[in-house]
Amino acid sequence: MSEHDRPVSLVQLLECIEHAELGRDRVTLGEILDAVGRRSFGPLLLVAGLVTLAPVIGDIPGMPTLMACMVLLVAGQLLWRREHFWLPAWLLERSVSRTALDKGMNWLYSPARYVDRLLRPRLTRLVGDAGVLVIALCCVLIALAMPPMEVIPFSANGAGLALTLFGLALIASDGLMALVAFALTFTTFAVIAFNLF
Repeated sequence: MSEHDRPVSLVQLLECIEHAELGRDRVTLGEILDAVGRRSFGPLLLVAGLVTLAPVIGDIPGMPTLMACMVLLVAGQLLWRREHFWLPAWLLERSVSRTALDKGMNWLYSPARYVDRLLRPRLTRLVGDAGVLVIALCCVLIALAMPPMEVIPFSANGAGLALTLFGLALIASDGLMALVAFALTFTTFAVIAFNLF
């Protein structure tokens, strides 16, 4: 997929994922990323967030940690100002069954249509060059916290939702959505701190 054809809404991204390698029994993360475009931070965050959030897929043990590795690698490279994101083969070769993928994506379509109606360019300075770096730093913190979140009920869902909202903010140039994502990130970390201490 070219940069000009990359998804610009949540529904478009779900459609890209759903059409990744049709007819195959299993779909790899690399194939999903090829379908949505590997060079843009927003869609990559959306994939990580949606996979963590989606029923059936996100409930697979270790899946939130796998998505955390992807976010950490991509956000880290963005902070180092790399224009092309590199991901290791062991990560790209991880796969999910077509049945689980379809069930998870189908569950997300209805809320996705609602969310897309809320998105529009606004407060664009928050998602400009400096804003993207702050978002990347925040995503690094989320990714580092995701492995222990697997043992705290629903906290990984909060992280997945925050990543999804950051991804949406970037693809729609919606600074207000970025503010909501920052607030959700703070709330999720507060819940984790309360459960641990």
